[in-house]
Formats: sequence, C-alpha cells, structure tokens
Amino acid sequence: MVPREAELEIDSKSYYRYPNSSTPSIRIRQEIVKRSLDFVLATLGMFLLLPVFLAVAIAIKLEDPKGNVFFQQKRVGKNGKHFQMYKFRSMVSNADHILNQLLHLNEVNGAMFKMKEDPRVTRVGRFIRRTSLDELPQFLNVLKGEMSIVGPRPPLPREVERYSGYDKQRLQVTPGCTGLWQVSGRNSLDFNAMVELDLEYIRKRSIWLDIKLIFRTIKVLLGAKDAY
Repeated sequence: MVPREAELEIDSKSYYRYPNSSTPSIRIRQEIVKRSLDFVLATLGMFLLLPVFLAVAIAIKLEDPKGNVFFQQKRVGKNGKHFQMYKFRSMVSNADHILNQLLHLNEVNGAMFKMKEDPRVTRVGRFIRRTSLDELPQFLNVLKGEMSIVGPRPPLPREVERYSGYDKQRLQVTPGCTGLWQVSGRNSLDFNAMVELDLEYIRKRSIWLDIKLIFRTIKVLLGAKDAY
C-alpha cells in the first residue's frame, strides 16, 4: 500500500495509479469480462428476486403510504463522475433535512456519517438495512454501467469534499454494490480502514477476486450483524 506520508496533491480528475503487472490488453479483457459478469448477475438477480422487490415495496408503502418506495441519492463514481444511486427508502421522507441536526452524533471518524441508532430510519428500514435488501435497486445502476457488482462503495459528494489526495485514489475504479470493506467488518470499521481496504482491492483486483468477494458477501449477509 502507498504510505500516507506519500500523499499526492491531486484533483477530482487526477489520481495516483497503482502500478500493475498486467499488460494493457490483458487489463482491457479483464474489464470486458467484468462488465459482462456484472450485466449477467444484475439481470439474473433482478429476475430471481422480483418477489422480494415486490414484498419490500409493499411493506414500505404500508408503513408510509405518502412516501416514495425508492430513494435516489447523488453519489460519486469513477474518476469523480456523479450519478444517481438507487435504493429502497429506509428513512423518513425528510431524512436529508434532518441530517444537519445529527452530524455531531457521527459514530465514525473521517469523511462519512454513520449512526447505529439513527432516528431517521423507519421500522421497515431497519429490517431491510440489516438484511441489505435496501441495496437491491442498485442492480439498475449496474445495468446502466454506473456501478459494478464488486468495487468500492460510492461516496456522497459532501464526503469527497473532505477527501485528501490519498483518499481520492478509491475513485479510480467503478464503484460497487459490495467489496472488500463490506465483507471485512463494514460499519464496525472506521473511514481510514475502509480506504485502505478499497485501495488493497484496487491493487489486487481481478475477476477471480470479484467472484471470491461475491461468495463472501453471501456468507456475510446470512449473518448481517454489521449492517445498520
């Protein structure tokens, strides 16, 4: 890993690139295979989990008939490009307006907000967060090419504003639905640990590593103790 002492001064369009032994042609083939795998898994996942999609949507509407089923939020993707990430709504409708009142209660260090007993989360929201069902709509982002099945989690713009040049290195690949951070402790890890795990994934990334992380994700979800 690159030591933090060697942090580079870079903007949102320029990142330090880890040296990679793969030739450009091999890397291109890997990216094609990765994109093909993403498309197949996202399509299959949406088809097989359609009953789950419907059940979650009905539960959200029963709890809050006036609220939206889906939640869209601007996130930062590869090379700093913004996109709208989809999730099932797990919070009250005015959650973003309440956030400023809760920032002082942040339970993690660094440029992200996490609160275990977040008062904005609904009853249905607690369940779908604990089981990660709120993340299922991100299959749409994968189909659109904005996300991958495996990769660093896409941050919020306000979080990226606080990134150092070192931290911005995690934006040099397509963000993912799951990744090394998610299967290594998730919310029990602080921001710096997340960055280090993301950079480790970027340095070692391969199709076989993605497949391994997908299976590890399934195992983690069966326990789902670190999700909130």
